[in-house]
Amino acid sequence: MSYLGIDLGTSEVKLVLTDEDSNVIASTSARLRVDNPHPLWSEQAPQSWWNATLDAIAALRTQAPQAFQALRGIGLSGQMHGATLLDRNGNVLRPAILWNDMRAHAECVELEALVPDAVAITGNRAMPGFTAPKLLWLSKYEPAVYRAIDKVLLPKDFLGWKLTGEFVSEMSDAAGTLWLDVARRDWSERMLGATGLDRSHMPRLVEGSAVAGQLRDELRREWGISGPVVVAGGAGDNAASAVGIGVIRAGDAFLSLGSSGVLFAATAHHAPNAQQGVHAFCHCLPGQWHQMSVILSAAASLHWLSGVTARPVAELVSGAERLSAGQQAQAPLFLPYLNGERTPHNDAAAKGVLFGMTPAHESAHLAYAVMEGVAFAMADGYAALQAAGTTLESAAFVGGGSRSAFWGVLCATALGIPLRRHAGAEVGAALGAARLGRLARTGEDAASVCIPPEVLEWYRPDAARQAQLQRRLAQYRRLYRSLADEFIAFSQS
Repeated sequence: MSYLGIDLGTSEVKLVLTDEDSNVIASTSARLRVDNPHPLWSEQAPQSWWNATLDAIAALRTQAPQAFQALRGIGLSGQMHGATLLDRNGNVLRPAILWNDMRAHAECVELEALVPDAVAITGNRAMPGFTAPKLLWLSKYEPAVYRAIDKVLLPKDFLGWKLTGEFVSEMSDAAGTLWLDVARRDWSERMLGATGLDRSHMPRLVEGSAVAGQLRDELRREWGISGPVVVAGGAGDNAASAVGIGVIRAGDAFLSLGSSGVLFAATAHHAPNAQQGVHAFCHCLPGQWHQMSVILSAAASLHWLSGVTARPVAELVSGAERLSAGQQAQAPLFLPYLNGERTPHNDAAAKGVLFGMTPAHESAHLAYAVMEGVAFAMADGYAALQAAGTTLESAAFVGGGSRSAFWGVLCATALGIPLRRHAGAEVGAALGAARLGRLARTGEDAASVCIPPEVLEWYRPDAARQAQLQRRLAQYRRLYRSLADEFIAFSQS
């Protein structure tokens, strides 16, 4: 038997095929395009997700035809929060509004006014990236689209519908909509009603490791699969990454530097800290929850610098690594708020800042500033988790940024906890999805399946740099506080 994990990211769809022991047999990916029709808007065509998935499946079948024929379970992972809208005939009404779209900031205030105890229900402050405020925005500015809505799906659940013909979601992804009562793991009629919706507009809910449906017979025949295939509920991208890296017990954690930055901590109960922008969501496994601190521009900040300096990311990182401690101390400070910020500020108006520039600064200083600024933002996130009662002994280090040992040590030193890099971390969410497909098919105990991959390297806090980084972190925090009002004024000008 084999199992397929499909991870629908923002920039690509990634697929992994595993054997019955969760060893990766083959993997592939297909690129996606993001459209930005207006400043702070971010959209994708849902059909492009399906087309990319079909292309990737064709490539995977070519790589491992016999293993694919033995497919018995599929798990889905995906970018969270995206509003994917269908009419009663199953037609997509408009491009999906994505997680990093900031247009609905005013509607966040409106939503919390409509439901004064919204934070108590959802465990989270309303943020523009979440799904519910997007629907309030649509009701005002695209009323014809809004009136035609029959189903609101999250991105991975759109793929699930295409695969099974059923409208199904699961707890970890649904928790990011602001329509879920997170402690009760069920839709909240009050939160739905505040956006003019009810349960009929929502997919039914299952746990991520449960069966959501069966692969449609026509797809099974077309792909040459020899037997029935279950499709699991799946998970939001970070919960799936947690399953892939073995973060399933209270106290387990990972730090991810992808386009966004995430510090994810598994918890045994619902433990919110909404005031500081901590996401308190359901985990994708029954009876478990998690906390997340989130920054919107982690590795994306380094790619931004690569674009404006016309230097490859690898060259920038190499330059930063060669700086002495004294040169690092003289580098500018960078606030990585290129797309606003979530934890701990919940500030859609925040902007990226390079502070302290002089003619002596070169691209290496800027690269160091960006990497350090992202590490400081993650340290702010950990402080918010600590305020919610979470203390970590260590964390897995995943995402594209985990390829840099220098960045790993920088983050470990800023947070004050060791980080560990695991084998296969680059396919974590897709591997986690495949594991959920396996659990849905076999009913095995999650602890026996969701084990951590081999540890390749540890990145420990650098005691020699601790004092210098703490001084610069204090400056970094003062800089945001001094500019917070200016960010708002700049956005309104």
